[in-house]
Amino acid sequence: MAAPQKLSEEDLESLLPRLPGWKMRGGKLFREYRFSDFAHAFGFMATAAVLIEKRNHHPEWSNVYNRVTVELTTHDAGGITHRDVELAELLEKIAAKLA
Repeated sequence: MAAPQKLSEEDLESLLPRLPGWKMRGGKLFREYRFSDFAHAFGFMATAAVLIEKRNHHPEWSNVYNRVTVELTTHDAGGITHRDVELAELLEKIAAKLA
């Protein structure tokens, strides 16, 4: 399988509108989710973790009470790739079910 290719700035600008709440920060896709409480935030992470592991493409994320912050980048490609965009879309679907 070929290594993923870093997306151009133009590609990223055209893809960001389909990722509400996501923005560029420090060369990574960034999003902060807020849930009603810790259990929902942790449930989001636990649900996502199983699907993330299957994809073998792991986010940089953290949890503080009802917040989960996520940063996505593909280290092997030196930036954001389609794998990051696809993972962001997956996280959005999971979060929507817990809202």
